[in-house]
Amino acid sequence: MTKLYPERYITAQEAAQKIKDGDKIGFGGIYGAPEALMLALGERMPDLKDVETYSMSSNGSAPQCSPEAVGHIRHNTLFAGRHDRKALEEGRADFIPRNFSGYPSFFADMKMDVALFNVSPPDRHGFVSFGINVHYMMAMLKTAKLKIAQVNNCMPRCHGESFAHVSQFDWLVEAESPLIELKREEELGGIADAIGKNCADLVEDGATLQLGIGLLPNATLFHLKDKKDLGVHSETFSDSVMDLVEAGVITNAKKTLHPGRMLATFLMGTRKFYDFIDDNPSIYMAPVDYTNDPYVIAQNDRFVSINSCIQVDLMGQICAESFGLRQFSAVGGQVDFVRGAQMSKGGVSIIAFPSTTGDQKISKIVPFLDHGTAVTTSRNDVSYVITEYGSFNLQGKSLRERARGLIGLAHPNFRQALTEEYERRFKTSW
Repeated sequence: MTKLYPERYITAQEAAQKIKDGDKIGFGGIYGAPEALMLALGERMPDLKDVETYSMSSNGSAPQCSPEAVGHIRHNTLFAGRHDRKALEEGRADFIPRNFSGYPSFFADMKMDVALFNVSPPDRHGFVSFGINVHYMMAMLKTAKLKIAQVNNCMPRCHGESFAHVSQFDWLVEAESPLIELKREEELGGIADAIGKNCADLVEDGATLQLGIGLLPNATLFHLKDKKDLGVHSETFSDSVMDLVEAGVITNAKKTLHPGRMLATFLMGTRKFYDFIDDNPSIYMAPVDYTNDPYVIAQNDRFVSINSCIQVDLMGQICAESFGLRQFSAVGGQVDFVRGAQMSKGGVSIIAFPSTTGDQKISKIVPFLDHGTAVTTSRNDVSYVITEYGSFNLQGKSLRERARGLIGLAHPNFRQALTEEYERRFKTSW
């Protein structure tokens, strides 16, 4: 097919030369960053100074997070990923707190000097898809001064609010970069399996689900095989959802919003999963200020949100993003979906996690959150808390009742110490 606007096609190295000292650069993160453009930025980096980069969750090539970036690029992340964490810990990057639903407005307000995109090849009409990364791409496309897209044969063509015409980009770079793949968690284990079952017990036939990615969501989905007509409205999903679609469990037929379609704002999975989502009209990708808007979420009846955490204290305060002052991830969409689920007719909001760390030496249910820890979800918003020892609904419960219920979900090795704190705090015996 003849290229539209052939004069706009340049090499990645030529694209990197468009970046100037002092520029603010925005790009997508997670598993869909424009790899060829990032590598070219790394090559150009020694010649730059006072450049600021903005993204979320750096997982591929991340020159902006390297020690070599000091004096050339200062990175700003809204979600700490694999490379961001070390840069943050060593003072070479900065973290910006924000609900995931607020990312598009952030990037629109910043008005990036340069925006870098990773897109599918154009169709015969000249439209490319943002593929697995839609979240804040439209906001950058509308507001950035200079827009450069990597046209990548490996990027799936996803349906929904994910299309842009090649004429909307200033420069185009043809470069094939395989997408990062997410390894499947095959072994559930006893604890994950128990948590998954406890979560699944709260899911009714015809419910619409929001789940994250990883062992616990996979365990929950494993225990939903006997359910009927489930739907998906989530910020993301992966291979385990694909499995239930193919098994006829997830049909989206009973959804009260976007029936027949699964909604997401970014995706990640195996190569098989990327093939599954390619040109699949049952998957609707949308900007995150739509998918994660609590008022939009609440239009799904029987909505069930399932999220996890690092710690919960005896008042029900949830930390899901930091170990003390050390930033591990971010709030993501947890608060958006917790509130949306509670507003939904028949909705259920769940925070699920193992009662201890992997070596069972540290309890995740604690009297007080660690010093410096961020409160991700306030005690006013939390409903069901689930561990391998059961579930407890905090809504409508007093602080004393909450403490008793949470102690019941703790690992037995830590219940005595938590009970002693309970008795000191409430001036009463158990």
